Amino acid sequence: MKQASPFEIVAARCWNLLNEGKPFTPIFTLSVFLLYRLDQWTDSGFWAAAGLGLLCILPLLMLYYHFDFPLFLRNYLWFPVVAALLLWQPGNLSLYAAAIGLYMFFTVFFWGTFYYRMRIGTSWWNFRRFWKLVLKNSDSTSGNAQEQLPKVILLLLLWNHFYELFPLGSERRFMGVFGEEWLILACFTACLWLYSWILHRNLFDWKPKETESLTSEPERTGNAVNDKVIVIVIDGMRKERFEEADAPFLKKLRQEGTQYTQMETVYPARTVVCFSSMFTGAYPKEHGIRSNMVWKLGIRVESIFDSLRKVGKRGRLLGIAHLIDSMGDDVESVTAVMHNDRADRNIMDRAKKIMAEQNPDLFVVQMIGVDQTGHSMGVLYDEYLQKIAEADRLVEEFVEWLTSKGMMENTTLVICADHGQADGIGGHGHLDEGERFVPFFLHGPSIKQGCRVDERHSLISMAPTLAYLLGAPYPSASRGKVLTDAFKS
Repeated sequence: MKQASPFEIVAARCWNLLNEGKPFTPIFTLSVFLLYRLDQWTDSGFWAAAGLGLLCILPLLMLYYHFDFPLFLRNYLWFPVVAALLLWQPGNLSLYAAAIGLYMFFTVFFWGTFYYRMRIGTSWWNFRRFWKLVLKNSDSTSGNAQEQLPKVILLLLLWNHFYELFPLGSERRFMGVFGEEWLILACFTACLWLYSWILHRNLFDWKPKETESLTSEPERTGNAVNDKVIVIVIDGMRKERFEEADAPFLKKLRQEGTQYTQMETVYPARTVVCFSSMFTGAYPKEHGIRSNMVWKLGIRVESIFDSLRKVGKRGRLLGIAHLIDSMGDDVESVTAVMHNDRADRNIMDRAKKIMAEQNPDLFVVQMIGVDQTGHSMGVLYDEYLQKIAEADRLVEEFVEWLTSKGMMENTTLVICADHGQADGIGGHGHLDEGERFVPFFLHGPSIKQGCRVDERHSLISMAPTLAYLLGAPYPSASRGKVLTDAFKS
């Protein structure tokens, strides 16, 4: 399996500008307005009028970049639109119709059909399902119609209104525009900031509770419990759907090992954020990765890979290009541009090659087929269960191969997901139903058999637990609790 090319790495970062809701809103609003006025681009007064109008709504663009409105909070976005309609004339209705049409084209056909067809081989008929997923999606991505459309309509309404206050070629007095009209806009903007702050202050209350103290127990003796630890992360595997899936090998491992039934992901539950927290033991505010769109490359704290280097050991992470943005050279990248039916097979073939050639002490494998199926086809359909079943067979084959090579004799195997997936386009980030708790279990000679831990834990426990098992120091910013409930005495 080939590595992600430099072009793919850059392309993945660029795509996040359109995937993440924060940058998408201003980019899409700007694109719609300019495309709608395409015939006026050559007019000498167009750019000045459009620029002044854009300047008027700049505080609103900043507001919608700062505040997310996921889950039920998106229901409150229509009130500012109604208020704006009462204060200003509706304006050009065809502009809003164009915005809705372009939005549905981008999400349903370009993204949900063309993009997934080119990247992972989804059917050309995927749009027949994807439009429903976009309308259901509750996460703050570009694919959340119920959040993006009221934002875009409000921004276009006001931009268009102030643009038309500067008729092309007119000598209209500048201060006249910024008299009563500006005062009304300033009051409206201030009220919307206050409104958003109050909503988030009082209703944005579903974030996981964070641990304040650093990892300190149990004290390290310097002795490793295991020769190796292998972590298989089945990206986006929703917990209750895993229970429904035909996955006999994974469930056998769980039954013979120790499972954590209340293992909670971090917030926001984006893939790069979750991996960064899992392998540093730190929260996003500490490691600096707050979304899949990584503006400043690299985590700000020590990772488990850094800890292993301190004791002369080596870890590798086999994953998609996004993870390079946080973990850098510790990542063995894989291309995500392939048919989704072959993706996990190719990843596991590459995993065997890495184990045979490099034999790392810690090996983390990211399987992507389940997550990509959820995003492209939804999590409540049979295809999602089938992809979990395929992952089960591939993990079984990989473990059998490791056993045949003598690599499982004193090895702990950790199986988990980085996050679940919600309804709609398999969204994840703001912990809707199906996202918060993930499958998590350990198996190996040093792990208790048939043990079930029902106490709530966090995925930040991954890094310190790996450090303990491999005799390495805890990463310096780790706040996770070592999963000692799973260890044999």
